[in-house]
Amino acid sequence: MKSKLFLFVFLSLYFYQSQAQIAPSPVGVQLYSFREQLKKDVGGSLQKVNELGITKVEAAGFYDLSASEFKKLTDANNLKIQGISVAFEDLEDDAKLAKVIVDAKTVGADYLVCFWIPHVEGDFTLEETQRAIKAFNKAGKTLTDNQLMFLYHPHGYEFRPYKNEYLIDLLIKETHPKQVSYEMDINWVYHAGHNPVTWLEKYPKRWKAMHVKDRTKGTACNQFGRMDVEKNVSLGDGEVNIEESVRTGIKIGIKYFFIEDESSRSFEQTPKSIEFLRRLF
Repeated sequence: MKSKLFLFVFLSLYFYQSQAQIAPSPVGVQLYSFREQLKKDVGGSLQKVNELGITKVEAAGFYDLSASEFKKLTDANNLKIQGISVAFEDLEDDAKLAKVIVDAKTVGADYLVCFWIPHVEGDFTLEETQRAIKAFNKAGKTLTDNQLMFLYHPHGYEFRPYKNEYLIDLLIKETHPKQVSYEMDINWVYHAGHNPVTWLEKYPKRWKAMHVKDRTKGTACNQFGRMDVEKNVSLGDGEVNIEESVRTGIKIGIKYFFIEDESSRSFEQTPKSIEFLRRLF
């Protein structure tokens, strides 16, 4: 009887621990982190992502595959595509946006994210901000009508002074709160000379996703949206206030957290970043 009880307890603990190890995690990766590897071998690279223990990804393109072909490979590697990218120009073109919507539906994405507003390199003006507001509101309504969420991902050039605030304030305030949301890359906010936590707390209902990225201590800041990608380091090894930013993101209800490492060492550095990030949840 004692041996049977011992066996039951042992198996129960083993099952519990196994379930804990494979329990769903809010931690995902932006596949742009592995863009060079994906260009050479999509299937093999996605398998490596799976082997990292990741099940959620954000896609920045399909690497010369159709949406359905890419979906088959992510499905084969137990990867859920949460969001895909959309070019700004596609937001202004109804026909192009319709195609991107079909692609999003095909891969089962929850949202589309725009990563860049066209502007003269080294500058970002009120006129370009107003163009973006118009495009975001128009596309945001279309996407909402199609049961998709629209996000914009700032890169830092939006933090130029405007009246007593910044152009990013105007962008957020003049876009429809139920149809246009935002994805914060905490490195790019930090790179623009700002504290990510300040902006998370300022607009707590507008941020729906987060790119979690760190950079070498002492990296020079600018508001150009440009940085040497080799400055990216494993989370916690750099100077960005990762833990405080992520905990604030959790507090305000952000649902999607993606590690992004643009360096050539991304596959080597990501495991440590995963370990660092998962302990915050």
